[in-house]
Amino acid sequence: MGADEAGPDTSAQDTSAQVWRARAQDLEARLRDAEARLEESEDTLAAIRQGDFDAVVVEGPNQERLVYTLENADRPYRVLIEQIQEGAVTLGPDGVVLYCNRRLAEMLALPQERLAGQPLGRFVLPVHAETLARLLEEAKDSPVREEVAFASADGADRPVYLSLSRLERRDDRPLLCGILTDLTEQKQHIQALAEANARLLAESRERERIEEALRQSQKLEAVGQLTGGVAHDFNNLLTVIKSSTDLLKRPDLAEARRTRYVEAISDTVDRAAKLTGQLLAFARRQALKPEVFEVGAALHAVADMLDTVTGARIAVIAKVPDEPCYIRADLSQFETALINMAVNARDAMAGEGTLTLRLDGRRPMPPIRGHAGSRSSGFAAVSLTDTGAGIPPDVLLRIFEPFFTTKEVGKGTGLGLSQVFGFAKQSGGDVDVASVVGQGTTFTLYLPQVEAGPHAGHGLLPEERGPDECGLCVLVVEDNVEVGRFATQILEDLGHTTVWATNAEDALAELGKDPRRFDIVFSDVVMPGMGGIALAHQVGTLHPELPVVLTSGYSHVLAQEGAHGFDLVQKPYSVEQLSRVLRKAVTGRRASGESAGIAG
Repeated sequence: MGADEAGPDTSAQDTSAQVWRARAQDLEARLRDAEARLEESEDTLAAIRQGDFDAVVVEGPNQERLVYTLENADRPYRVLIEQIQEGAVTLGPDGVVLYCNRRLAEMLALPQERLAGQPLGRFVLPVHAETLARLLEEAKDSPVREEVAFASADGADRPVYLSLSRLERRDDRPLLCGILTDLTEQKQHIQALAEANARLLAESRERERIEEALRQSQKLEAVGQLTGGVAHDFNNLLTVIKSSTDLLKRPDLAEARRTRYVEAISDTVDRAAKLTGQLLAFARRQALKPEVFEVGAALHAVADMLDTVTGARIAVIAKVPDEPCYIRADLSQFETALINMAVNARDAMAGEGTLTLRLDGRRPMPPIRGHAGSRSSGFAAVSLTDTGAGIPPDVLLRIFEPFFTTKEVGKGTGLGLSQVFGFAKQSGGDVDVASVVGQGTTFTLYLPQVEAGPHAGHGLLPEERGPDECGLCVLVVEDNVEVGRFATQILEDLGHTTVWATNAEDALAELGKDPRRFDIVFSDVVMPGMGGIALAHQVGTLHPELPVVLTSGYSHVLAQEGAHGFDLVQKPYSVEQLSRVLRKAVTGRRASGESAGIAG
């Protein structure tokens, strides 16, 4: 009974398994058929693309006939190629257009159907014909890229970037695929940029020309102002000299008046020399005699002197630190600069107030008048502060100009602050000014600070005097006849004998005859041919025992390089000054010679 009941269940299970196996086999068969159809379709498309068949007819899933051609097989790719912004072309091995997209037709301004079958070289500019032929040949081996230009049907030149590569086929006729990137807009932008740059350059040159013309105009204005001021002041001085010399010619002139006129001439010459020195100082062309000296001592000495210059109602206060401060500059020009600033302060205070002189060492120089300052704390700052009326802003910008003055006619030349400016610049520093109208003004002189030298001076030392040296034989070298005659006359009046040479070459010839007859050479600096400095060096080499003293009214070499260690007498010089310098040079050389003899 139990066995009969189990029998039907087992039979049902076997039937179900058979059904599932049949279904699985059917599915596997259908899958294999689908894979075969897929492989067949892929082979068909590959064959069409490679050009093996014009069309392939296959049976569809519902026994319908399906025709595959290049047109419908590559439709998605064709849509993509037709929509891109670059020109696309397929070329035969001879460069004939087999296919081109719409963008290339637009670039060449021709219908697509007119481009097909045409050689691509027909549309290239003649200058690029060889380039295109070379690219077509090289593209058969490897991809190439280069810029060429085509001529479109509308007459415009079309620069493009052409990329060519080989399209492999099963036959021996490879095709070339090309992409053409239009460079017209890019070239236009480059051209626009070039034109804009050219306009900017032209505007820049025009601006520079206008600025140069403005600077030239300002220079001419400054030269005119300078010339007028010099002419005015020198004419005043020459009037005094001329009048005095005319009066000295009178035979019945009293001795007292003769003495007065001679003194007037001497004083006027000193004023003219000072005026010339101030002009050279402003132009930074004076021959400085730099030496290392202690600024505090010099400042104290000038403060003591200023008591007599400024008057009793102006209190002069000097604030100098205990620590010594040394600079290397021309002491005389330094003192002159302080006096010029003090006189300017005295006039600003109308003869009553307080003038404070202050020294601060190891200070950085701030930016002054648009010029960059110095971060180095290596400047001595010498300031003069007054309690005067102050300087208006519009005047403050011009106070260092030569001959600019707000004083009445005859009250000042307008060169005092110009001398301060020129001295500061030529000494490697600068001068700054700060002023508040109604409260006062501060001038600050910045000069490079140095370490104490072995012979550092302290300013305003009494002049050393030695015994008079008479009977010297002086070789005078001067190309100006009047000055040479006058110099030899001065020396002969002092008891010396002279030999006069009008140039350096003649002077060396005189020395070559018998150098021992001369005690000293007194030479001008500026001469035709060999200058005085070159002569002095030559004498020092050939005759080291012979001292040389130079003289000059102005020399750019002296202004830039100094006197090269030689003694210098500035023109115009006095008889006493010339005698003192010659005496010092001869005494110094004899002393050094005796020391050398003792050492030997």
